[in-house]
Amino acid sequence: MTRARQAFRHMAMPKYAAIDIGSNSVRMLAAEAEPGGAVNALAEERQVTRLGEGVFLTGEIDEASMTLTLNTLDRMVRAYRTQNVLAARVVATSAVRDAQNQAVFLERAAAIAGQPVEIISGQEEARLIHLGVESKWPHPDERLLIIDIGGGSAEIIEAEDSRLKHAFSRPLGAVRLQSVFLKNDPPSRDDLSRLEEFIEQKLAVAAQKMGSRHFDLAIGTAATASSAVCAANRIARADRDAADRKKVSTAQLRRLYRTLSKMDVAARRKIAGVGYRRAEIILPGVAVLLRALETFGLNSMNYCSAGVRDGIIRDLADRGAGRERAHLNGEQREMVELFARRFGVDLKHARRVAHFSMELFHALENLHQLSSGEGRLLEAAAYLCDVGHAISDTGHHKHSLYIVSNADLGGFTDIERLQVAMLCRYHRKSMPQTRHGDFMALPAENRRSITLLTPLLRIADALDRSREQRVDEIECTLGDGGVTLKLKANQDTGLEKWAVESAAPAFRQVFEVPLMVETLPL
Repeated sequence: MTRARQAFRHMAMPKYAAIDIGSNSVRMLAAEAEPGGAVNALAEERQVTRLGEGVFLTGEIDEASMTLTLNTLDRMVRAYRTQNVLAARVVATSAVRDAQNQAVFLERAAAIAGQPVEIISGQEEARLIHLGVESKWPHPDERLLIIDIGGGSAEIIEAEDSRLKHAFSRPLGAVRLQSVFLKNDPPSRDDLSRLEEFIEQKLAVAAQKMGSRHFDLAIGTAATASSAVCAANRIARADRDAADRKKVSTAQLRRLYRTLSKMDVAARRKIAGVGYRRAEIILPGVAVLLRALETFGLNSMNYCSAGVRDGIIRDLADRGAGRERAHLNGEQREMVELFARRFGVDLKHARRVAHFSMELFHALENLHQLSSGEGRLLEAAAYLCDVGHAISDTGHHKHSLYIVSNADLGGFTDIERLQVAMLCRYHRKSMPQTRHGDFMALPAENRRSITLLTPLLRIADALDRSREQRVDEIECTLGDGGVTLKLKANQDTGLEKWAVESAAPAFRQVFEVPLMVETLPL
């Protein structure tokens, strides 16, 4: 089976990446996702760095934790970049929110990530957690209590009918509570009393606001909930993925808390499902889970493996993030329009061709699988493919190649300018051939891009064959039988339909799927 046919059948989705820099660990997820659709993980990683340990005692991120976290971030950024993601979001939560030296950390982290690292609020953190849970395990007709215990904070979330109703971010993270309250190992009675009193006090605000109405289900997220469910169900740490959607009762949590409170760290590490590092902070985490369930009168809690990074992926996909990279920016568009005008190009026609070319580029992403940046080159070619008419109408596509390849076009690299020129050359007549020296002189990946974009430019140009902007809208869809392109208009578009059908053989040659053309009244 050929690459084009495989791409068509497998329907590859846009790719996104998320990194959550938490107080206890850094988590990365790269995934395929479509708006409102499935999320398919491509790469994921988690590393304990304890970024918040120093913050909660001294107010600053210590150098050792900062270095470890930044090295981890560097590794994860390199990992997701191999996936050619459309967009990525890197966020930091409680520890960085509280750190007095956050500016130093953010500057160094942004340099590694190649983009700003956002400090998100507790409310935004809760929103993303809820979005992640709804994406992975939706409950459209139920009232949910979601409890996420991180390293620095705990997010207490009320959701109903898949909508977030209330969210509270409380300073009840496991690393924070361990650092502040549990000075002895095993903890003393005074340690535990202070811890329990503090938890009850911080949960009271959320309980008062949410009221006494019954919750249909409690869902715990993050590693504390995972460890508690694993311990209750005797699931080994190595098999913790099996804990997803499993249950722990409030009675089991109460027994687990009493057991843990009498143990030192070494003993806790022997409990099934509790990891080596998690054993150091599991006690305060379980204390929060237990008190939350008791406060809201719930008999059990189910674990969900979703979290902030899952919410980020869902959010990026729903917003279509990164698609702006496929378009010329304002300065580039102004520059190519000015250049086109100098050579007498009909800008009404050029703008229409550019508009249709970008609609086709996005609609057929699953088929061409090009990076978003390639779309800018297609859009530029749509503006410039007719500049050759200034020399001669005969063979104008070859004159366009010469003019554009020798143009001083700011905002494009030399290789990008040559790609645009080649697209201008192939927008009519011959398709790219191995006997074309200028084409073969380009690197293989650039030749591939030109070959895949050429049919889209030809179809976009054909959609305004009359140069009277008769086609108002298009709808391009992928189906089992191939690609269907619907032309919507209130005028006669017979000429445009004929022109698109004339471009269909080139489309089939490249993508190995048929193109069917229909006309519909608007």
